[in-house]
Amino acid sequence: MPIQLLVNIDHIATLRNARGEGYPVPAQAAQICEKAGAAGIVFHLRGDRRHIMDHDLTELKESVQGVLDFEMAATEEMIELLHQVHPDICTLVPEGREELTTEGGLHLAAVFEDFKTRVFPAIRNGTGGSKVEISLFVDPNLDDIQGAIELGSDAIELHTGTYANASTPSAAQAELSRLTTAAKMAHAAGLKVNAGHGLNQKNLAPFLHAVPHLADISIGHALISEAVFHGLANTVQAYMTIIGQVKEGPR
Repeated sequence: MPIQLLVNIDHIATLRNARGEGYPVPAQAAQICEKAGAAGIVFHLRGDRRHIMDHDLTELKESVQGVLDFEMAATEEMIELLHQVHPDICTLVPEGREELTTEGGLHLAAVFEDFKTRVFPAIRNGTGGSKVEISLFVDPNLDDIQGAIELGSDAIELHTGTYANASTPSAAQAELSRLTTAAKMAHAAGLKVNAGHGLNQKNLAPFLHAVPHLADISIGHALISEAVFHGLANTVQAYMTIIGQVKEGPR
């Protein structure tokens, strides 16, 4: 299975919201990304609506032709919106009001019972027969991988922020080792292995060459930032070139 690029378009909405004049439109950005080769789109509807807004959901659902990944906190409000949108994937993430961005993976031990008894049943039973994959955003901790397995998650998304922000080559290599072990464990249990956070054109290739069994790679902030200088379609294509040189993750 080839590795796929999913573009997170949250910061298109951030730019729009800075002036409140209705543009740029996230759904239009999504169309450009897909035409340039992206396999799909990621968006995070946060409780404080700091970037993506509720009205964006319908526009994205209508516009996106490939994979649509709804990042969300495991709240009743978001689960209800999930049932209205019917994306392909919902990625459950931790969410803090004061954070600038998602700062790490879910601590599954703390939420395991709630996910088992409330969240997973609510997602599984409310989709009207339309299956939505459940993915859990986790750090490469084996306890959290085991928790995802026991919950019956369809996928995990490995948090790559620690790798991306490593201050030394040795620290980056150590985190790649952790990511590799986590990916192998999840894959062996039948989970789809996605990844994202902090990846850019400099650190993406080493990550792809090192970590096995990768499926969807979510990239947002770096890609949108680079697009300011090089254009959105050109930047997506640059990332697609990097991914294309790997073809498939190592086995």
